Amino acid sequence: MENHIFTVSELNHLVKAVLDSIPELSGVSLRGEISNYKLYPSGHHYFTLKDAGGAIRCVMFKGQALRLRFRPENGMKVIAMGRVSVYPRDGTYQLYCEALSPDGVGDLHVAFEQLKEKLWKEGLFEESHKKVLPAYPETIAIITSPAGAAVHDMIRILRRRYPLAKVKLLPVRVQGAEAPPEIAGALRYANRHRVADVIITGRGGGSIEDLWAFNDERVARAIYDSEIPVISAVGHEPDVTVADFVADVRAATPSHAAELAVPDQAELMERLQSQRLHLIRSQSKRLELLRRRLAGLTAKRVLTDPMAVMQDKRLLLDHVQKELCHASLARLAGPRKELAALAAALDALSPLKVLGRGFALVADETGQPLRRTEDAPVGSRISARLSDGRLLCRVEETIIEEGTP
Repeated sequence: MENHIFTVSELNHLVKAVLDSIPELSGVSLRGEISNYKLYPSGHHYFTLKDAGGAIRCVMFKGQALRLRFRPENGMKVIAMGRVSVYPRDGTYQLYCEALSPDGVGDLHVAFEQLKEKLWKEGLFEESHKKVLPAYPETIAIITSPAGAAVHDMIRILRRRYPLAKVKLLPVRVQGAEAPPEIAGALRYANRHRVADVIITGRGGGSIEDLWAFNDERVARAIYDSEIPVISAVGHEPDVTVADFVADVRAATPSHAAELAVPDQAELMERLQSQRLHLIRSQSKRLELLRRRLAGLTAKRVLTDPMAVMQDKRLLLDHVQKELCHASLARLAGPRKELAALAAALDALSPLKVLGRGFALVADETGQPLRRTEDAPVGSRISARLSDGRLLCRVEETIIEEGTP
């Protein structure tokens, strides 16, 4: 019997048909480590699953990959479930992965850790970005389910602690695929319209699946972008979500969030009463000091006998006037003596004094003093100034005395 000669394609399809006909290979589960992981633009995931003794190529198409709660990474140990078949074009067999879960921990836990690490590296958990809650908010917005017990607890506590504040409920779903976009949208709406001074978002307790909406990246980024301070109040005290890390304040429970959002009116009343008593005591002390000061001023002479002060001032003015006069006289005595001495010296040098002793001052017709005989030729007119007047003369003769220079 002659052997049948197959083409490569026929052989590959034959092997594929054989593998597809084995029930054990249509729902196989494999444990291994991911390597050569690649995510293509088409949305398909390609990777190799290996262990110490071997490796197998795997593909996860976009439809199945959309159900993943975590992001596969190289080196991650996983359990892959799917069917084993042959890709006829390459002639290689591979696992067509339909589900993938971390080995040892749940996929939600891995997804939580991955998102937390991603946002931490981006700085969404930085303390410097967290805003301070207002001390006395006028309006509180609550973003949660209107049907849960948590919202009723929060409203009750807010009204009891601080009835002055208005409470606005922004109803959203807090569980299921529709919850994350609704919560993120409510946060953006509250900021766009400035509906409140502080926002509380969260829900009551539940499983990790129930709380998963607050581990969604869209919700985390909406909380981070909020200009209004956000209090995260998800589940019970042991429950921790990504929203708790991003929020400005994390509350252990929704009831605790209501307590953090507003002051306690009982404490405020007690503080006001204490301040009132302190004010009364301080004002009483101040009034007593003013009374003592008034009593002291009332006893002063300036108030009991105002004219006495005027009289004292008059006496002081007289005394100051006398002192000024004495000082002025003493100040002028020296210059007066000096002036008298100078006047006497000047009087002694006066030409008029010389004329009084019988001398005369002779000058020519122009008034120029005559010092030599040659200044007055014979026939010229001269004047002689005496102590009581002048003489007008004519030069008859010039006599030059012997021995004169």
